[in-house]
Amino acid sequence: MRMDMRRRVRTAPRRRTGYTRRMSTAHALIRRRRQLVLGALTVVLHVLVFRWFAGQMGHVPERAFRAARVTVAELVEAPKPPPPPPVPPPRPALVQPPLPEVAPVPVELAPPPAAAGTADASASAAGAPAPTPETDAVAAAGRQTGQDGAAAGPGAVQSGQPAKQEAPAQTNAQADAAAKPAAAAPETRHYKVDMPPSADIKLDVARTDANGTKWSGDALLSWRVTPSSYRVQVEAGIGVLFAHVNLLTLTSEGTVGDEGFVPTLMTEKRRGRAMTATHFNRQDGTLTFSASAAKYPLVPGAQDKASVPLQLTAIARADPKQLSGNIDILVGEDRDASVFTFMVAGQEQIDTRLGRIATWHLVRPPKPGSYNSRLELWLAPGYGWYPVQIRNVEASGAVTTQTVNNIAIK
Repeated sequence: MRMDMRRRVRTAPRRRTGYTRRMSTAHALIRRRRQLVLGALTVVLHVLVFRWFAGQMGHVPERAFRAARVTVAELVEAPKPPPPPPVPPPRPALVQPPLPEVAPVPVELAPPPAAAGTADASASAAGAPAPTPETDAVAAAGRQTGQDGAAAGPGAVQSGQPAKQEAPAQTNAQADAAAKPAAAAPETRHYKVDMPPSADIKLDVARTDANGTKWSGDALLSWRVTPSSYRVQVEAGIGVLFAHVNLLTLTSEGTVGDEGFVPTLMTEKRRGRAMTATHFNRQDGTLTFSASAAKYPLVPGAQDKASVPLQLTAIARADPKQLSGNIDILVGEDRDASVFTFMVAGQEQIDTRLGRIATWHLVRPPKPGSYNSRLELWLAPGYGWYPVQIRNVEASGAVTTQTVNNIAIK
């Protein structure tokens, strides 16, 4: 009995082991079948996918070719860019009437007057005045360049003399009246005029004193014209270090008539000096001054220092042929008056910050007994005959040149 049980115990594991082996073999066969089936399905799917891709890849070149062809066609058939805007033709040259045959006036400076204290009476809005004492600020500016002081016309800077105590007004007036006779009235010559429209002209100023000292500054010539009146203002200054010092202000007021500008009052204010006035008394026909007792007969066409350049502009605008011959204009200044005689020196091209400008060159040479400086103006036909350059050459050799840098029509 015990032996049977032992045999059973011994043989039982063996039976279980054989069964396990058979089960393992069956499972292995099942796994292999599954693997084969999955492998076959995978192969079939790959074949199908390859065939699909092959079909698709067969069409890719055609599509790419079509796309490329369309792209090329679009590139070829694309509209051309619009042509650049046409370049405007160059501005035609100004057609100017021929000038009268006038020989250019040589620059000849009259010798300085014998009297040591005689001042240059040619100061005007179109040129620089004679040296005059200025305030300490302007004197300091002069010392920066080796001068004792400075004075200026419309934007001009000039060397000055040491300040002296002024005599009473009555004494000065009597001396002026006794020293200088009344100016002879110029021959009456009627000019057609065309009043220049209101504008502001800015000018660069360069001055060289007789000793070679150079100055720089700026000027403004501004005027407003209505059908019945006008107002002209001239301002002049220099740059001192980082500041701007205004040295001179001229104003001219009056009416507008057939003779052009008709002044009634001119005022002049210099730095460090009292304001002076010049009166054009139309009722009694006289020209008087607040700074002197001088009196002159008032003639048609008389001007002041601020209006005379614009009067020449009005004459040229009406008819440039009127500039032929001598143009005599009685000009009232701060203390007296004198006849300015202008003549045409020729046509010139001048260089400015606005470019090269065609101009007519007018000259007022020195006139012994009246003024010792040479005054020059350049009128530009292409800019309404406005004065675009002004130069004053003094008897001492000092030269002040004002050149336009901007014109604003108002």
